[in-house]
Amino acid sequence: MSTSADLLKTPLHSLHLELGARMMAFAGYDMPVQYPMGVMKEHLHTRAEAGLFDVSHMGQILIRAKSGDTRDAALALETLTPVDVVGLTPGRQRYGLFTNDAGGLADDFMVANRGDHLYLVVNAACKHQDLARLQAALSDSCEIEVQFDRGLIALQGPDAESALAAYAPEAEDMRFMDVRELSIAGARAIVSRSGYTGEDGYEISLDADDTDRITRLLLSDERVAPIGLGARDSLRLEAGLCLYGNDIDETTTPVEANLKWAIQKVRRKGGEREGGFPGAERILGEFETGVARTRVGLQPAGKAPVRAGVELFESDTGGAPVGIVTSGGFGPSAGNPVAMGYVPTALSATGTQLYAEVRGKRLEIAVAALPFVQSTYKR
Repeated sequence: MSTSADLLKTPLHSLHLELGARMMAFAGYDMPVQYPMGVMKEHLHTRAEAGLFDVSHMGQILIRAKSGDTRDAALALETLTPVDVVGLTPGRQRYGLFTNDAGGLADDFMVANRGDHLYLVVNAACKHQDLARLQAALSDSCEIEVQFDRGLIALQGPDAESALAAYAPEAEDMRFMDVRELSIAGARAIVSRSGYTGEDGYEISLDADDTDRITRLLLSDERVAPIGLGARDSLRLEAGLCLYGNDIDETTTPVEANLKWAIQKVRRKGGEREGGFPGAERILGEFETGVARTRVGLQPAGKAPVRAGVELFESDTGGAPVGIVTSGGFGPSAGNPVAMGYVPTALSATGTQLYAEVRGKRLEIAVAALPFVQSTYKR
């Protein structure tokens, strides 16, 4: 078992302790799960005002084409992902997927066109494997620059814009998925108008030496509160967003995961750059043939949360399990338990009645539309 001394620390570790955070091991880092406010209030504060999250454990990677043409870097990256990277214009970002040869999901990530290079943010638990994947496939044509020591904070919620604009007025002009270099109180930052809560907000990449100062500056606004991993999880679940390792993994295809929207037409059958990524035959085939199972929202009938790993059944007695819950908990903004999971496609229509087996009892749970709370992105 890892002790805190064995764990990696982000540039904000001392600040978390100073703020009274309860720390936990996450992806090899000592991370704040909650602050004295508590998960429920942290969640609601983010939806009502603004929450500040430390996501410095995520992996930041730059990709530059040796030819000097960023289109070449985009074409190279497209050999590993089914998304349209070439069509990403400078200053814009999109959601991406790494696939494996079986069509499963090796990770999900964000990719931005920064003009002379591509900027990737990958999941903390997968970042070393992702780096190895990029180096193995792209090193002949691209320079791969690792920035795992940079800070990354997420400012999320309806007051995020005005809180950031107090120090970087240009932030007001950005729209959802815009990426810019901004000066925040003298610190050079790469800022994207994005996040993983369903709320409007920003992710802010900073030099490690600037991260503590800028975070304290943003927290000096009484509308901005520090938020831990607990509320980050409940916020993204209400927003219907996948957590890698729970809702998607190496055994899940993008079509099964209901992520078809992330694969643009140019990469699909008949598209200008059809296929050419790992698992393309299976994934593109599933667009036409459909899949046996699919990711759905799930609404428990009672007040008791239904957690990840709980099996789903078609009837209240007997029979084999037909599905599984992959994420579940109480949705503070929804006001009731919420969950996601996989069910047979034949049972995936909204309102379909299923049963979740919790401690030997089968509880009513219905297929629900996602998201549970509507997003407030500034488009």
